Amino acid sequence: LEFTISTDVRTEKPNITTMMEFILLRFSDIPNFQWILLGIFLVLYLTIMMCNSVIVLIKRIDPTLQTPMYFFRNNFSIVEICYVTLTIPRMLTDLLRQKGDISSIACATQTCLVLLFGGLECLLLAVMVYDRYMAICNPLHYGLILSSQVCVQLVIASWVSGVPVVTGQTWQVFSLLFCVSTTINHFFCDLSLVFKLACGDAFTNETAVCGVAVVFIMVPFLLTVVSYGKNITNILKSPSSRGRAKAFSTCSSNLTVVVLFYVTASTTCLQPKQNPFEETGKLISLFYTVWIPKLNPIIFTLRKKHH
Repeated sequence: LEFTISTDVRTEKPNITTMMEFILLRFSDIPNFQWILLGIFLVLYLTIMMCNSVIVLIKRIDPTLQTPMYFFRNNFSIVEICYVTLTIPRMLTDLLRQKGDISSIACATQTCLVLLFGGLECLLLAVMVYDRYMAICNPLHYGLILSSQVCVQLVIASWVSGVPVVTGQTWQVFSLLFCVSTTINHFFCDLSLVFKLACGDAFTNETAVCGVAVVFIMVPFLLTVVSYGKNITNILKSPSSRGRAKAFSTCSSNLTVVVLFYVTASTTCLQPKQNPFEETGKLISLFYTVWIPKLNPIIFTLRKKHH
């Protein structure tokens, strides 16, 4: 009897700990539209890549755009290119193969990079807001404070700061035991849905992830709100109506991008753990992974044309 129990334990444990593959459901609930979706997302992806690449190229060749504001926007466009490349090509491949299997290593890598570039967007938006704050509230010292060296240091700090935290969080999550299901009702490896597949209580891990979200989302958001509050106050104090219009025009594109980003990000983060409307969450994810990266270059371009 003792020998039998020992054997059962040995055979159960590998079944729990050796899960090497997840299944992404993508849009399998609408099988008749798979090829249409493939065409739509391919066109959107190529558009996003082209628009952001044009912004990067123009910034390099146009001498009038060699300013801190366009330096930060150039980096933001590069991050957008990386961000959409993490999700859309994989989704296109799955739609083409009509299969959504993904290894645990590939899933963990995608999750890690999506979190990294998502956090990087938050930090770069905060840096861009700081740039507009200095330009409006301290214009006489703007060039001195935001020198080329300082701009490079701010971007490097934004790129590097999240790497150890996100890597640690991803390792912590994917070291959990997965024993219920391998199915993820999404088109990429979403961290919140990976949590639902874990055996036992993942409260500690979820608390740690929430803490990181507060640092990388809420802190930049609060800095953004304070900075724009001061910007608007200083703009309204300007005696020149033309000066006020020019200042508002300068801030309008950044503010639009910030609002779009944080509204969708907060909507996604505030979804309940037991969400009966997972398809809604998938649509929201489509908005911030596809539509916002497509809209951002248009918003920046319209502002430049108006200016």
